[in-house]
Amino acid sequence: MRNFFAENQIEALLVTSDRNRQYLSGFTGTTGYLLITEKEALFFTDFRYLEQAKEQSPHFTVIDNRRKMLESVAEEVKKRGLKHIGFEENHVTYGEYKSWLSRMEGVDWVPTAGLVEQLRLLKDEGEIQKIRKAAEIADSAFAHILAYIKPGVTENEVALELEYTMRKLGASAPSFDTIVASGYRSAMPHGRASNKKIETGELVTLDFGAVYEGYVSDMTRTVAVGEISPKLHEIYRVCLEAQQKGVEELGPGMTGQEADALCRDYITSRGYGEAFGHATGHGIGLEIHEGPTLSLNSEIILQPGMVVTVEPGIYLPGVGGVRIEDDLLITEDGSEIITKSKKELIQLG
Repeated sequence: MRNFFAENQIEALLVTSDRNRQYLSGFTGTTGYLLITEKEALFFTDFRYLEQAKEQSPHFTVIDNRRKMLESVAEEVKKRGLKHIGFEENHVTYGEYKSWLSRMEGVDWVPTAGLVEQLRLLKDEGEIQKIRKAAEIADSAFAHILAYIKPGVTENEVALELEYTMRKLGASAPSFDTIVASGYRSAMPHGRASNKKIETGELVTLDFGAVYEGYVSDMTRTVAVGEISPKLHEIYRVCLEAQQKGVEELGPGMTGQEADALCRDYITSRGYGEAFGHATGHGIGLEIHEGPTLSLNSEIILQPGMVVTVEPGIYLPGVGGVRIEDDLLITEDGSEIITKSKKELIQLG
């Protein structure tokens, strides 16, 4: 982290992002600022989290905010004579910024972006193991939910059962609002669960994940309820072939744009390019969407240790849609699939 100070012309960094705070300190509570200087690491929090911060962040000096957080920070800044402090421009409101200016006169606040996020791109073995466990929970929940999906059950009921099952298996929470989209709603890429009842002859898209010790998984499977139309069979086959191509050929050294093209070009070649309107994938870790991005405009170079999704989709309004998604670890010579659930079309009932 301190390696970024010179190039950004700062002598300290104030970290206010919850996830960046957790990454740097290990703290899982909801309140606190970090002030990283050339030689010190300070953790500002209040009475509710003092003992937790001391336990989870042993490499930080924990400071009790007996007044407002800003006053505690200002006092420590003044003690150290800090004049050039970086802040996370994407995680600070304009109101907060104005307060800093008025409370800490003489300090040059330098906007920075992505300093901690650059470190988070590459996962260490401990992080990878947590993502593996989160994926294992999601896989087990998917196996369970297959017996639950049937005509007459609502999308909301399926989502609740999925989330309840993941919690029973050790998840602290779902990774995001679970997507269950059936029939015509499966053509909505982010069709969060509704009160619509599942019917025979429909595809049902399930996009969900588990949080395990702060790290997430993200998996999508699309299943059929009863016999489906030839058109739905066709788009499932094309999407599956595109996803398999993306998974098999993904590896280090390619750009996010090149990774995106693995799936996109195949779907386009089969005549469904206009029906695939989102990125092929994204990074996961402490957040469900983080770097790197696998998209049309992504120039980032994939490296071993990155964990990404590969999730092409085909969406036909009024007809239905398909998305298939796995989590993958970029390795030295390719990639490793972390999510293990079957991808060939499952027809229920």
